[in-house]
Amino acid sequence: MKEFIEFIAKNLVDEPENVRVEEISEDNKVLLKLHVSKNDLGKVIGKQGKTAKSMRTLLTAVAAKHNKSGHLEIDEG
Repeated sequence: MKEFIEFIAKNLVDEPENVRVEEISEDNKVLLKLHVSKNDLGKVIGKQGKTAKSMRTLLTAVAAKHNKSGHLEIDEG
């Protein structure tokens, strides 16, 4: 799941070398913290948050396939 979100983010931003994803797992929950540069934050969030919402929807689907609950936080690095 971590690699999946990292792949999506790196293809959206101008500075892919600054993309970093932290994965925190406990029981059936997975929290992914996406860190991007300040300049790329808008590209990852998108207009009215639509890109971020889409990434969260995809993460939820992938996590459900592994019988887990997935959550995504976006942080500027």
